[in-house]
Amino acid sequence: MKITFQSKGTLYLSLLCVLGSFIVMTTPKTNFSHVFMLNGDAQFTEWEWYISLVAYIFGHSSIEHLLGNMSLLLILGPIIELKYGTKRFVFMSLITALITGILHTLLWDNGLLGFSGLVFMYIVLSTLLNIRNREIPFTFILVVVLYFGMEVLSSLKDTQISHFAHLFGGAMGAFWGFYRR
Repeated sequence: MKITFQSKGTLYLSLLCVLGSFIVMTTPKTNFSHVFMLNGDAQFTEWEWYISLVAYIFGHSSIEHLLGNMSLLLILGPIIELKYGTKRFVFMSLITALITGILHTLLWDNGLLGFSGLVFMYIVLSTLLNIRNREIPFTFILVVVLYFGMEVLSSLKDTQISHFAHLFGGAMGAFWGFYRR
């Protein structure tokens, strides 16, 4: 047997998550680490802000945060990438991250950090991989009810978690699943 490197998009995203998280967790906020955290303010005159509109997905606040997101990325990413191809998989991920970042900046004034919104996109999208015309999989309905319900209830608590990013990521997973059908 030999080791293969299928799912290159998933592996590259994983590597970027490890690198971005290492930078965030080991360097002061005044250095380059702020590129991997989306500030809640729209800073149109700062070039770093434009990069952080997507780069925030690669930074994580702790090892637990990173490992939780990485485990789901490594489980679901290859399945989705196999179905859609590497270019589409990465495109869907980056577009979802960008739109989430822009909307988060417009609607809230707190920061955004991590891959969780994309993980929710992958969870919802994975239920729609083998959809046929005029069908809605029951697993999709269950995932939407369970995950979205959990996020709505969790949003009522005072936490440092962006439930909007999770909900929007899941909504984008449904969009991509039905759009690409």
